[in-house]
Amino acid sequence: MRYVAPKEATVPDRRSPIDLLPAASREWGRIEPPSDQPRWGMVVDTERCIGCWSCAVICKSENNVPLGAWWNRILTEGEGLDLPTTEHGSEEMSWTPLACQMCENPPCVKVCPVQATYVRDDGVVMMDNERCIGCRYCMIACPYGVRTFNWGTPQRPNGLETGMVAERPIGTVEKCTFCVHRLEEGQVPSCVVSCPAGARIFGDLNDPDSRVSRLIRDREGRMLLEDRGTRPKVRYLPARRRRGL
Repeated sequence: MRYVAPKEATVPDRRSPIDLLPAASREWGRIEPPSDQPRWGMVVDTERCIGCWSCAVICKSENNVPLGAWWNRILTEGEGLDLPTTEHGSEEMSWTPLACQMCENPPCVKVCPVQATYVRDDGVVMMDNERCIGCRYCMIACPYGVRTFNWGTPQRPNGLETGMVAERPIGTVEKCTFCVHRLEEGQVPSCVVSCPAGARIFGDLNDPDSRVSRLIRDREGRMLLEDRGTRPKVRYLPARRRRGL
């Protein structure tokens, strides 16, 4: 039998993930029509969150986040990981998804000596990794602990880049960006569209009739560490589960 050498693998051209989605999926992830000057925000419904980490995993894939780093993570309420707490005689579990809170008054911006972290006109707090000098002042200033530092060469399980975002330079800080590359195509962040329980809602806070604005108003969406005066644009809806007297 004559040996036939295998064909060399071809690397397809990288295209926008939105282009590759079927029409129904694009419609599912479409942002509500925003106002003339949108201010993007997110609502996390803690009643719906099931602690599955889907949002954290898709965030790593979408944004090319290496092993050992998380832009999104899930905090378990209580003393132990995945252990229920007992309240009013019944066992309950709840989780708090945590990422950049996109503060209106971001302390990270104030302490950056080179203006590598800044706020876009639409309210998204961003990092310019070409300007970042790795001083990590922003990490110290952030009360939510949601920034990560690139200590060395990124490691990935399969050695391949993923998503539509280039890897960040060694010695710089990175964090959640609300998937700005998706916003430019009219799509919600990947963590929102991937949540199986619909626990994340994204939209325009400047529109009082948007879904996020109505949920914050009707469900009394709260800020994390409100006493710090950061005024996050990510709000958390308290669970409405029936509790004993």
